[in-house]
Amino acid sequence: MSDPECVFCKIVAGEVPSERLYEDEAVVAFLDIAPISPGHTLVVPRSHCRDLLEAPLEVVGAVVRAAQKVAPAVLRATGAEGFNFFQFNGSCAGQVVMHLHFHIVPRRPGDGVAFGWEQGKYGEGEMAALGARIRQALGG
Repeated sequence: MSDPECVFCKIVAGEVPSERLYEDEAVVAFLDIAPISPGHTLVVPRSHCRDLLEAPLEVVGAVVRAAQKVAPAVLRATGAEGFNFFQFNGSCAGQVVMHLHFHIVPRRPGDGVAFGWEQGKYGEGEMAALGARIRQALGG
């Protein structure tokens, strides 16, 4: 299944050019056109899924397995010492293309890449109360 309006579906179909790095029956990996660092790679399922919550477990597994193959090659090719592996769900979380995709971002000491979040703290009893609400939402 694909979405004719989705740029990643168009990349998967070969309708939009990309610098493909890896592909198999379920997944395509290609360089991001707006990289955070050189070698920034996107790993996407061939089938259109909006986000992690919509994707069948076998699709998520295929994407993660492909990332485990691609990430070491990106590290070797770029000389990076590590990488970030992340994914966004929903526009308020930073998702721009509404097709499930994971980012592999090569990292080096002192590369200047920063994600800019501030860590907070829970007030007295807040963590326990929130934990209880989440467990209830999980059905437990």
